[in-house]
Order: sequence, then C-alpha cells, then structure tokens
Amino acid sequence: MQHPLGTFLSVLANCPLFMHPSTSFQFLHTQNTQPTDQPTREAILANPGFGRHYSDHMVSIAWETDKAWHACGVSPYAPLVLDPASLVLHYAQAVFEGLKAYRHADGSIWTFRPRVNAQRFSRSAERLGLPELPEDLFIQSLRELVQADQAWVPNAAESSLYLRPFMIANENSLSVRGADKVAYYVIGSPAGPYFSSGVTPVPIWVSTERTRAARGGTGYAKCAGNYAGSLAPLKEARKNGCPQVLFLDSEHGEYLEELGGMNIFIVQKDGSLITPALSDSILPGVTRASIIELAHAEGREVQERAIGLTEVREGLASKQITEIFACGTAALIFPISVLKSEHFAYGNESNFAGPVTLVLRKQLIDIQYGFAPDAHNWMVRLV
Repeated sequence: MQHPLGTFLSVLANCPLFMHPSTSFQFLHTQNTQPTDQPTREAILANPGFGRHYSDHMVSIAWETDKAWHACGVSPYAPLVLDPASLVLHYAQAVFEGLKAYRHADGSIWTFRPRVNAQRFSRSAERLGLPELPEDLFIQSLRELVQADQAWVPNAAESSLYLRPFMIANENSLSVRGADKVAYYVIGSPAGPYFSSGVTPVPIWVSTERTRAARGGTGYAKCAGNYAGSLAPLKEARKNGCPQVLFLDSEHGEYLEELGGMNIFIVQKDGSLITPALSDSILPGVTRASIIELAHAEGREVQERAIGLTEVREGLASKQITEIFACGTAALIFPISVLKSEHFAYGNESNFAGPVTLVLRKQLIDIQYGFAPDAHNWMVRLV
C-alpha cells in the first residue's frame, strides 16, 4: 500500500493547483482530516517546551534538474518516505533554517527578517551542492504553513511557533555527487520561553580539543553536518554542568568563534560590544546582525574582530569586560556567567544578567512581539 505522503505527492504532480491571491507560486492545500483536537492543542501550547510537539500540517516542494521547483503543497504532517539509497543518508546533503512566528496583540502573526534567513538558506544550499530556493518562495512557504496552522501560534509571553525550513537530497544514488532531485519542507513546532523563571546567566564549556569548523569548510553554512560534529563536545559540556559549548578557532585554538548554534558577544565597561568577525568558519546569525544594528542605532561601538581567551581572562580580571552573552533564534539572547574547561574558569557563576544584555534582549523582544515600533522594517506579516 502506498504511504499517504506518496499519494499526496502523486496528486500534486497531476492535479491543477490553486494560487493564493497575494503570491506568485501555486500551492495545493490538502487539509488534515485528523487534526489535533482543541483541548490537546491548548494543553500543548500552555507548556510547549522546544521541539517536542508539531503542528498539523507541513509544506513540501520538489526540485529536479529538468523541472526546477514544482509540486508546491501544504499537506498533513506525516513521516517522510526515503529510499535507503537516498543521497542525504550517505553524504549529508541537508541544510536548514530556523525562525519564529510571533502573535501580536491584535491577533496578527509576524516573522522576523525572513529574507535574511532566505539568503542564508541559499548560501548554505550552494555550499552543499543543492539548488537555491528563490527568496519569495521561501517566504511564501512560511506564510502557507502559518495560514494553515495559525491556531498553533501561542499567545503566551515570549512564546512562538518555531518554523523549520529544510532541504534534503532525496535522489536514490550512491554516487558521490550533487543531487539531481531534492525536497524542501517546512514544519512548525510551538516554543515556550527559553527562560521560564527569569533571565539567568549560565556557564559555558569551552571545547579545547575539538573544533566546529575550519577555514574553507562549511562553517558558514547551516548544514546538518556542522551540528553533528558539535554533539560529542556538547555531551562533554553537559557532563560538566554546562548547557552549551563554545568552540575556538581551528588554527590557533585560542580565538572565540561561536557556540554550537549561537554567536557570542563581549560587553566592555564603556558599553561597547565585541564579537568575533565573520569568516567561512562562523555562521552569520540573524540575531547577531540585528544586535549589531540595534547597538549602532543607540550609539554603541561594535567591534567585529578576533577575541582571544587571554583577552577574556585579563578583561574579566581587570573588569574591562563586564558582560558576556550568546544569541540565536531559539534563545534570542542569554547571559553567560563563566567560560570554563578542564583547565580554567573565567568569570563568576553567581553573576546576574548585565544591563546591556537585558536592554538589547528587551529591544528585540519588543520589536518581535509588536510592543515597540519596528523602525528597521524587520517584521513581515504572515497572517
């Protein structure tokens, strides 16, 4: 018997599609006939956690070398069917993005800087030998899913519907080459506040033996393999009481690069910021770029340059460095109390979140949830 998703894809390939009046790509919608019932959904939204639950529908779009992007659809959330010889399973041709849908007080639903995510998604795809998805199609895919599953966007403070667009090579082949057939999907997962009881600094483990990326590699791409390589150091971090791991540069083993999925900032006593300069071994975070723009807008100096462990140690000792924080889509901004490894511990685990960290965090939250004017035109309405 053919799997329901296989049936859906067959229908997509042979049925006329309808076009949303405000968009230029055609999407076929197939309603989930067994959606999550309202009491269950409301219980989930009351305490969603992160990445534990999924909305009722998913977006799928196909690509082949001779057809380009086609078969755009929204269908019931369901398992994927992959041949054991699918290229993604053997050569890790997979890229993804992460962004959120925010419900505003008037019930409208917005997302934050999706074109930046779309551009990064294209760069990631190019680096992995995958086709580049048009920006407008990327944004429309988010809109189509959120319109279908808008009931899954929470109302609670600092809660959202996390959106995960991803692309995989699903061609059946064991040849080491770029795929001639890929699939793009978007799924949604409700997410609660990262800090449920106040913004509290956390210790971070510094990986001194293993690096995340190297010059000329895939560090700047949001690809699955980068995250796979970070998981063993993350296990080590958690054994040592740290929820995240910070990676150093591969050449010297001295300079801060990024956490497993977040960028890092140093705050100096004059309120200025330092963050590692982007390179092909550092992911260009959307939150990172936004923090830099917000800091510039309020007159703060931001240096993008190399930051060594020695500078951090000496700066904390002299109080030239007053705060350290990390940033990313999932956590937004979280303060760091200590950088530690088996050889050192720089900082103070009893520290409170610093004022610059909290100000920047509040500015971002207020823009994302519609509490403050969007002077930068970062927000895009989905519903």
